[in-house]
Order: sequence, then structure tokens, then C-alpha cells
Amino acid sequence: MKTIATEVFAEVPARLRKSGQPPERLAAGKSATMGSFLEGPSFDRAGNLYVVDLAWGRIFKVSPKGDFDVVIEYDGEPNGLAIHKDGRIFIADHKQGILSLKDGKIEPVVARHHQQRFKGPNDLTFDSLGNLYFTDQGVSDMADPSGCVYRYTADGKLQRLANNLPSPNGIAVDKNMVFVAVTRGNAVWRLPLAPDGSVVRMGVFLHLSGGRGPDGMALDEKGGLAIAHVDMGAVWIYSPRGDLLYRVESCASDTITNVAYQGDTMYITDSGSGKILRARVPVPGRTLYSHL
Repeated sequence: MKTIATEVFAEVPARLRKSGQPPERLAAGKSATMGSFLEGPSFDRAGNLYVVDLAWGRIFKVSPKGDFDVVIEYDGEPNGLAIHKDGRIFIADHKQGILSLKDGKIEPVVARHHQQRFKGPNDLTFDSLGNLYFTDQGVSDMADPSGCVYRYTADGKLQRLANNLPSPNGIAVDKNMVFVAVTRGNAVWRLPLAPDGSVVRMGVFLHLSGGRGPDGMALDEKGGLAIAHVDMGAVWIYSPRGDLLYRVESCASDTITNVAYQGDTMYITDSGSGKILRARVPVPGRTLYSHL
């Protein structure tokens, strides 16, 4: 295994760091001491990086020069973000379900399955056909392994793919395989897709150790999987068969939450410091649906 160093690309400026604590975070026993909690990185076609602020219900746009702007602040808990090729921004919101954002306006997409509200969506991604996959984590854990994975098809059908995961978090789709970061199990599961789209022979792809567990993930051009490992201060890069190749080391805090590629540069949300880190990596990232 080789270690790759990071540098700071951007940092939430003092003018945008909130003081105090949001009531929802206090009630959950969590803090946002840095005045933000960055997650959900995703690039648009112009090279702007969008990230969410889970703690304060904000979406930030970060320019190629590293300048932060608030796109919107709303009554929600945005956790994951993905961009459609038509320019719409889709948000996995722990409080409100799956939302879309366009022209500064938030719209609901889907919030229920069979009339029951989601537990609390965490992350989401598009496949090459425009189907949206997302995790519904809530507060599921090893004692309550009831987290779910859903697919919201391009023609508007909601399908539940799995309902027995202890804290499904980050998600990535590679052809006929869905990878899910199972945080409380400190593992990455794989959900093979049959020709009819159903899941067959779901199992464990990787076991991790230490830290709080895996969070956001991204794929590279060769099918390698990059995994942000919370409290380990690292992003791990694994080969398609599960060999550990690289440790991308945080130069800031240990609270690494998510990862996105722009070519051969990896961008990492460091929620413990309110910074976005970057590193050159050997294999470029997979082209996302937004850029097809």
C-alpha cells in the first residue's frame, strides 16, 4: 500500500461559519463545532464543486478557485448530493427525503415508500441510464439492521432493493453492481443486479477496521473504489477485486466524510475542519452521469 498526500483546496470562510448549535444536532447528540458539516461533493460541467452543509441546511458552490457561495439555505438536513445531466441537483435529505434543486428552488422528488416515510436518506448516485440509487440510513445500526437501499428509476418508479442493512451510507454503481458503505458494520457490501433489476446474492465486498466506519465512496475509470473512512483521516483506494492499493492521507482532521473526482484529482470533504482537500491520484475518476 502506498500513501498519497493531500493539500487544502478550499475552506469555509469565517463569514459563512455558523455559531451555536442547531437544535436537531443537539437532540441527536452531535455537534457542528466548525460552524458547518461538509458532505456530498459533486462537480458540475463548469468545474464548480457543490457540497452540502448537513448541520445548517445549506448547499455551497465552490468555484475552481476555491471561493464559497451559498446556493440555498432551507429547512432541511442535506446529506448527499448528485447532479443530473440536465443540470438539476438532487439531494438526499435526512429530514425531507429526496429533493431537487434548480434555479434556487427546492422541490420534493420522493419522500415515502408504500405510504411510509423514509428513515433518513443519506447518499445518492446516478447510473449511466439516469436511474437514481440512494441509501436510507436513518439511525439503523447493528442492533437495528433495518436500513434500506432504493432505486428511483428514470421514468419515476421507486423500488426498494434491500431493507436489512446496519447503517447504509455511501453508494456507488458500477454496471450491474451496487456498492454500499455499511457504516456501523465497518464494511462495504455489494448488491449484484439481475437482468430484471432485482438484487441477487447480496454479500460483503470488504471488511474495514478502526475508525467510525466507511462513509462516501466514488469509482475510478478502472473500477477501483475510493472509500472515505470516518475517524481514520483517510480515503482508501481498492482495486476492483478488493486489493488495498492506496491510503490518501488527510492533512487536516480525521473526520473525512466523502470524496469526488475531477479527472485525476480527488477532492475530499473534511468535515472536522470545514475544509476541502485534494490530491493527485494514479487513476482518474469515472465519468459521472452529469457529464455524459
